[in-house]
Amino acid sequence: MLNKYDYFVVNNVLYMLIIALLIFIMFLYKLFFIAAIFLILYIFLILYNIKNIKLRKHQWKKFIEDFSLTLDSANKNTIIHLPFPLVIIDTKGKILWYNKNFSSIIKEEDVLNTNISKLLKGINVRHILDKNKTTFRYSKLKERYYDIYSDVINVSNDNDVILIYLYDVTEVFMLIKSIDDNKEGIMLLEVDNLDDVLKATDEDKKPFLIAKVEKAINTYAQSLNGMCKKYSNNKYILSIQSKYIKKEMNKKFDILDIIREINISNKITTTLSVGVGLGGETPLKNYKFALAAKELALGRGGDQVVVKERDKLMFYGGKTKELEKRTKVKARVIAQALLNLINESNKVFIMGHVNPDIDCVGAAIGLYSTISGLGKECYIILDEMNNAIKLALKKFQKNYKYNNAFIKSERAISLIDKNDLLILVDVHSKGYVQSVDVVTNACKIVIIDHHRKSGDFIEGAILNYIEPYASSASELVTEIIQYILDKPKLEIIEAEALLAGIYLDTKNFSFKTGVRTFEAASFLRGLGADTVNVKKFFSYDLDKYLKKADIIKSSEINRNIAIAVCPEYINDIVLAAQVADELLNITDIQASFVLVKIEDDILISGRSLGNINVQVILEYLGGGGHMTMAGAKMKFITFEDCLKKLKIAIDKYFKEGE
Repeated sequence: MLNKYDYFVVNNVLYMLIIALLIFIMFLYKLFFIAAIFLILYIFLILYNIKNIKLRKHQWKKFIEDFSLTLDSANKNTIIHLPFPLVIIDTKGKILWYNKNFSSIIKEEDVLNTNISKLLKGINVRHILDKNKTTFRYSKLKERYYDIYSDVINVSNDNDVILIYLYDVTEVFMLIKSIDDNKEGIMLLEVDNLDDVLKATDEDKKPFLIAKVEKAINTYAQSLNGMCKKYSNNKYILSIQSKYIKKEMNKKFDILDIIREINISNKITTTLSVGVGLGGETPLKNYKFALAAKELALGRGGDQVVVKERDKLMFYGGKTKELEKRTKVKARVIAQALLNLINESNKVFIMGHVNPDIDCVGAAIGLYSTISGLGKECYIILDEMNNAIKLALKKFQKNYKYNNAFIKSERAISLIDKNDLLILVDVHSKGYVQSVDVVTNACKIVIIDHHRKSGDFIEGAILNYIEPYASSASELVTEIIQYILDKPKLEIIEAEALLAGIYLDTKNFSFKTGVRTFEAASFLRGLGADTVNVKKFFSYDLDKYLKKADIIKSSEINRNIAIAVCPEYINDIVLAAQVADELLNITDIQASFVLVKIEDDILISGRSLGNINVQVILEYLGGGGHMTMAGAKMKFITFEDCLKKLKIAIDKYFKEGE
């Protein structure tokens, strides 16, 4: 049986022999001066080790004596001759002793005084001491898998030790893994822009393009030993063993690149959206997982794979720009469905996200004006007024039409019932909605948003209009209200609020600006929206200008990405977002992140010129948004730790891109 003392003696004897050999060699080569110095040090080490060995021997004997006092002779004999591997650790996780069976596992490697967590991943000493968890399944050690059982024994007053028993379950683990690997997973593939690609392809080349796409998908399925079935013009279903899907997850699904590189005189790049279902008890369950995953992939702009393994979501790809849809058919259908829901409801409530911006408020005002024009009782839920919307709201407070328009979420909860409708604008995520309680109390929910769909989207909405190609929520609302009313009558201030929302999210019509964006702006301009008044929504005083300068001074640049941290006295998320926009004006800066502390949380605003996807980067930190504009919230964390995590996320993004 090996113990801490034995290992210490063996290791020291070995080291001393090596040093003695080196001294002998130096004398042999007549390096007398250096050899003499080493000889003196050698003698000193011998004296030191003799003293240290005696001290360690005394400490080890004391531990054995204390431990022995707690056990009778039968228990001592049982522990010593236990047929299972046994380890004794202290309350900090350091290994104090282990038996021969454990020694044979680690191949006589010296692990005494090593923390147990370095050998057995997943063991939590604090949970063992608190009795929260005493058993750990399938812990890996030296290519074998063990079930870990633990027990706490009091050796002396205020001195506990933990017994760790290992039971080899490698065969069971490998059998379960084999069963899981051979289960059938489901992949749903959809060429998400096939119609647009075909329209932009020469007539005589269209059949070749379709054939090449189909061949690529069939070849891909064959390479995975899977079954492939085309069930629609641009949709395929694949049944593949889980082990092959997991290999594809490691390869980041190169089918995305294969489809994207197809080029037969097509002017638009072909892209693919894939939903993968894994871990279900039945193929039907995996199909439902895959269906939900594919809808999420399409909702995030396409050209990506979403894997849903039970409740776990994983994202791959999604680094290309969204393509603007050229048809307004969907906007008209959504508008008609929304009109029917409004007519069927007693009251309508409109709510946006936390820290609302002018896009959120502008979209809410556009809907409020239209719904009020239909004669329906309508409210805008607004719990806070920040600097981003202060100037706009002051103008609306002077308008009698908005005297009772804005209410707090507490009042909304007391008013809302099963016959009322809740419309969420510029948000679809549980983590960013202004009040989760309002959502919980609403029976009928409609979502209008332009952000790429996140994993924690609000479920149960009877109408979803999430279009990541759109520039802003204000653009979507501007389109919808034209189909709800034959002749929409927005007041000038209302049209200006909507135009300001588009102006904000396109960064003065520079980003994510398509034909429909200008059509919406043209419609609002025709209603009297003044671009000079819109610009005044974004004005700020000298104090804010100086604060922005202080934030910019703190920025550091790496990989064409600027990262700035707001000083402690600045706790304005809107100002941080404005600085993130300003940093993009610096030469060679492709993306920017600004960190600001609000109470116990740190908020991150991310902006990009389009070459770097800030949404994907901030998704690693639990955030979201879209390609050129995203955000994240980190709870109970320091600036230093937050910066480290952000830089790790940036490195991961570039590594996966390579």
